[in-house]
Amino acid sequence: MKFSSILLATIIAQASAFSSPRVAVSSTSRYAATLEAEAIEEKAVSDAPVLDKEPVTTSMDVEKDWPVEDFVKDSERVLPGRYDGTTNSIAMPFMPRPTPLDGTHAGDYGFDPLGLSEKLDLYTMQEAELRHSRLAMLAVVGWPMSELLAPDWMLRDGCAPSVLNGVNPLSFLAIVGFLGAAGYFEMQTSLRSNIDTPMGKQHTKDMSAIWQYGVAGDYNWDPLNLYSSCGNDWKGRKGLREVEVSHGRSAMLGITYFAAWEALTGHPIVENNLLFHPNAVLPLLAAGYLAWSQVYEISPLNEYPIEIKYANEGEMKLNRFKNGLNDFIKENQETTDKVAKTLKDLDDKYDIVDKLAAVPKDLEAKIRSTYKYW
Repeated sequence: MKFSSILLATIIAQASAFSSPRVAVSSTSRYAATLEAEAIEEKAVSDAPVLDKEPVTTSMDVEKDWPVEDFVKDSERVLPGRYDGTTNSIAMPFMPRPTPLDGTHAGDYGFDPLGLSEKLDLYTMQEAELRHSRLAMLAVVGWPMSELLAPDWMLRDGCAPSVLNGVNPLSFLAIVGFLGAAGYFEMQTSLRSNIDTPMGKQHTKDMSAIWQYGVAGDYNWDPLNLYSSCGNDWKGRKGLREVEVSHGRSAMLGITYFAAWEALTGHPIVENNLLFHPNAVLPLLAAGYLAWSQVYEISPLNEYPIEIKYANEGEMKLNRFKNGLNDFIKENQETTDKVAKTLKDLDDKYDIVDKLAAVPKDLEAKIRSTYKYW
């Protein structure tokens, strides 16, 4: 019995010695597997090529180039490169188009014969042009009105005070006061100080594809709310700026003509201009243009070459007029012959044709006689 117990204990001890404990083996295996997996992962990362990390951009970041308050779609802002497909200037087709003048801004038709847009800051040049344009538009109205309404305050022969004509003491004081007001205005509206105004923020969104500024000439001043009269979007706002800069350029040419005329002739501009005297020339020109515009139209200025073409139904209207005139002549041929015979008899008797031929010359002489310096 005792021997049997000893034999059984020996067998169990040998079996336990030759068998590995399950828990220990299992724990050790999991730990070793974890270490091996981490080593493999670290090796894979270290062996991978190092690439420059690019910032993650969303569609919003791609759409807008300058930081603005809200997201701006391309359809809601001015896009650059209106004339990128044109190598020559729209205003002067025989000259190359300056690179900065690609039709992006209002009034941009590639006219820069001196190349200033490539040498100077474009925003500053636009600001200067608009300030001169607005002053010229005021002056081109004020100059003749002063000569018409206040001739006693004018200089010799009724000419308005100017740099070329000279000034009197009263005009000198007025000029000094105006320069002081202009200097104060210059300080309050320095370049690019309009970005944080309500109108400036809107312009910043409109021009976000071009630069981080708004538009030149923005002083956040529109008391009559006319700026949205052509449409409360970037197209309407740019269209109204086109109108302003076009009128401003015409005014600058006009005021230059006023000053040069009075300096050369010594006589006021209102004395020798059809606009300031009752006459039939302007109404006739207006009526002629109205009739012409029913048949013809000018192609858009942003298309090259600029040409005159038939308006909508213009060719049909012209043919209808010709056919109607021919039908009238045919239907009244007998009456026409009688009138022609009567006119011939009267001409033989009173020399009417020669007198009618002399009417334009007599009319021209009478018109010229009303002005001193034609």
